[in-house]
Amino acid sequence: MPIFAAADRTNLYYTDEGSGTPLLLLSGLTRNSDDFQYVIPHLRQRGDVRIITMDYRGRGKSDWADPATYSIAHEAQDALDLLDHLGVNSTAILGTSRGGLIAMALAATHKSRLIGVALNDIGPEISQTGMDAIRAYVGRNPAAQTYSEAANMRAQLMVGFANVPASRWHEEVHTHYRQTPDGLKINYDPRLSETIVPPPDTPLPDLWPLFDALAGLPICTIKGENSDLFTQVTLDKMLAKRPDMMHAVIKDRGHVPFLDEPAAVQTLNKWLDCL
Repeated sequence: MPIFAAADRTNLYYTDEGSGTPLLLLSGLTRNSDDFQYVIPHLRQRGDVRIITMDYRGRGKSDWADPATYSIAHEAQDALDLLDHLGVNSTAILGTSRGGLIAMALAATHKSRLIGVALNDIGPEISQTGMDAIRAYVGRNPAAQTYSEAANMRAQLMVGFANVPASRWHEEVHTHYRQTPDGLKINYDPRLSETIVPPPDTPLPDLWPLFDALAGLPICTIKGENSDLFTQVTLDKMLAKRPDMMHAVIKDRGHVPFLDEPAAVQTLNKWLDCL
């Protein structure tokens, strides 16, 4: 299992395959590198992309760490440490949700390391409805005791999704949960909730300067049509600032699209062709 040590010696899991344009895939808040299991076959098919993934500290196959380090700043530094470990001077980033925030943060602090950014269902304004939904689940184990029960529950609870095969939800729960003698457990450190989610009524920081830091880089945005985190209003504001931004709105998807939807694949390929 490929592991590298972050600056504070936390062991972090990563994968590195293919050759060509480096593309670092950064997952969502509680997710891990398996977040990209549906788009990676399409990236492999291109034959010109070096596909790099990592599990953030406290998630997936990476070590748990001091909860104070479960922050965008630390995770951005971990990403830079991975690039250094692999000898990659600059890379494109495809960031899902939190991964997109990390990508924008890196554009503000280490822009020379980036050659392009793709955002999956995230922008510089985050809906309060979506934040409330995050507060409701982060750090909590599922009520389901088996993967089958969890898949059925997920199909009912995932807001904004339609026309998703039952098999997809079964695959998803194997990514998000671990089977233990005591039932299913979340596949990340429950203490993530201590530092990730701000208290209710806490104003969110102004993230527009981070989006503005993407100036001059090829960017694209994938949005779930029914996302409760990333609104059409925010996408329109982004397009007003960056009319050259490639984008797609994915029908029957909430937060977040799987990225193997035809419109998502087409848009990502168009973006990759510009790098």
